[in-house]
Amino acid sequence: MEDTLKEYSAIVNQCRSLFEKKMKDYGLAWRILRVPSLTDQIFIKAQRIRSLQTQNEQKIEEGQESEFMGIINYSVMALIQLEKGVSEQPDLSHKDALQLYDFQIEQIQNLMLKKNHDYGEAWRDMRVSSLTDLILQKLLRVKQIEENKGKTLVSEGIDANYHDMVNYAIFALIHLKHERS
Repeated sequence: MEDTLKEYSAIVNQCRSLFEKKMKDYGLAWRILRVPSLTDQIFIKAQRIRSLQTQNEQKIEEGQESEFMGIINYSVMALIQLEKGVSEQPDLSHKDALQLYDFQIEQIQNLMLKKNHDYGEAWRDMRVSSLTDLILQKLLRVKQIEENKGKTLVSEGIDANYHDMVNYAIFALIHLKHERS
């Protein structure tokens, strides 16, 4: 479990650094995006990963790693939007946005630790392609919940699905890192 936390933190730090750099390039333009728009962005990234995993030819240099990182960062943005609401204009300082990012990641990591304990790190025996499929399944669930105006009868809400997608994407990145080494 100690290795998992170390590897998990390394991925999170890499994603946070990218989030921070993109904020310097683009500001907080993402604050105007509605949650379904963020869901669609994540869906595009997950679909591209699946295509990369099933096709023999790749025409854009960026690989699975950057797409999984995008899933993580867009999911955190969606969680922030769920908490703060959508803004007509960027309305946060970079410092506030990073604090919100850190808060969401802490919640997601705490969930991972609980599930990892109960499931005995079963994700380590999973394939990256299965993690991709689970992310796509979660996205389809989120889209259905969004169509239902956020209402569920017995299921987890949108936020729980985003939490799981972040964790699956981090697990996939850990696997990909091991494959390269």
